[in-house]
Amino acid sequence: MNNSKYGKNVLFVYPQIPANTYWSFKHALKFINKKSAMPPLGLITIAGFFPKSYNLRLVDMNIEPLDESHILWADFVFTGAMIVQKESFQNVVKVCNKLGKPVVAGGPYPTSSYSEISGVSHFVIGEVEDIFNKFLDDLENGKADYIYRSEKTPDISNSILPRFDLLNMDAYGSMSIQYSRGCPFKCEFCDIWKNYGNTPRLKSSKSILNELDSLYDLGWTGAVFVVDDNFIGNKKRVKSELLPALIKWQEEHNHIYRFFTEASINMASDEELLCLMRDAGFNEVFIGIETPSKEGLKETGKSQNISCNMEEAVQKIQSYGIEVMAGFIIGFDSDTDDIFDRQISFIQKTGIPKAMIGLLNALPGTALYQRMQTEGRLLDESNGNNTHSMETNFITKMEKGKLKTGYMRVLKTLYGLNLKNYFNRCSTLLDNIGNNSKLFKRKVEFKEIQMLLRSFFIQGSSRYGYQYMKFLMRNFIKHMNTFPEAVRMCIEGHHFYMITQESLEA
Repeated sequence: MNNSKYGKNVLFVYPQIPANTYWSFKHALKFINKKSAMPPLGLITIAGFFPKSYNLRLVDMNIEPLDESHILWADFVFTGAMIVQKESFQNVVKVCNKLGKPVVAGGPYPTSSYSEISGVSHFVIGEVEDIFNKFLDDLENGKADYIYRSEKTPDISNSILPRFDLLNMDAYGSMSIQYSRGCPFKCEFCDIWKNYGNTPRLKSSKSILNELDSLYDLGWTGAVFVVDDNFIGNKKRVKSELLPALIKWQEEHNHIYRFFTEASINMASDEELLCLMRDAGFNEVFIGIETPSKEGLKETGKSQNISCNMEEAVQKIQSYGIEVMAGFIIGFDSDTDDIFDRQISFIQKTGIPKAMIGLLNALPGTALYQRMQTEGRLLDESNGNNTHSMETNFITKMEKGKLKTGYMRVLKTLYGLNLKNYFNRCSTLLDNIGNNSKLFKRKVEFKEIQMLLRSFFIQGSSRYGYQYMKFLMRNFIKHMNTFPEAVRMCIEGHHFYMITQESLEA
């Protein structure tokens, strides 16, 4: 390939995420006329590296179908995927191969499994800040290698601005930004610290505000997901730099954004941090609680959870107007027969409506995967689905049938036919938050009224309609200030109800 013939039409394709996953929220999005929960932040970040001379287009298969005409327009197709998207990813590559278009791939799934993937012309794996310009230059000069991988963790303090303008923003339930990479902890089942290191690297506050300015200028008014795997990995800088800057920006923009993120449970021990997050507009945080079993926590290296009373920590975070979403795992070697009841009891008692509970799987690149290989217990590759998958990919200590039956009982209890336990958790959460949190309240606009009417029509006549109406009436009377959040919880509950029923029937 020479420069005179080098084409500069680049198509970005984001493969489909299966509907029956925790994070897809597919069954809840129809209430708010959205098609996908979050945009493909990785691809639009890569798009930011391209010079203005390129013609860029994005097809997110979660909001529109990929047509052959899209691919025929392109000179190159860039795609990436999580493990859970690998089937769709493989289909994208297959179509591109059929039409004779070269594919460039990156992201979590290609990074961990590139040696098993065929049909890709070039892999750009891992973090790309230090290598992408080299790759693009080689591509333009017709001498691009098969694999590009950074030899070091790049500095992201002044990173590129993602191309939010490539998105059809009206199709998404939230926007996404990233503040940091890496995590100070070493959980056995997690690949984050393996891939991104134990020393979190942070963007500058200026870079984050530039991204918010870009979203604001493009007219975005909804929620913003800070996608960090541990937002408080460097608590000192989060408290001294970012959160004060966010609070000021929010004040200047009439508190337009509601933020949610992922963090570790030790945030509960820092009241200054909780106050700053609340004042900056953080209303939800996803925490990896994993298990109430101390033996299980020790087994997986979850030291931060062992050193605190997790029930008290959850309630402390909730008291600051921050809803706790949480991840739970069943299938640790140390799990005993009572683990199913212990998980249910913990989740119900603490008022965690959105509990992501799944069977333990060994992901490529994790210490758990390496241990299972060494012990001869690895069976297959994981499908990447954190919930509602009835199989583990390694030989468990607990008998397989007992593990599966117990897990199914947990799902039935948490998200059963009448959703009574789910709504009870929602009420516990609203009680723990109380009526004193000003920032937890959302401004009621016409779209919220539409959402309530759709909810009445669909959920009021559902199998769980009685519990739904009972929950709404209870919290309209008791928590009128936060009643819009009760409606939001209802429609989110519908998603978990649907994927649970689909999984149990299957």
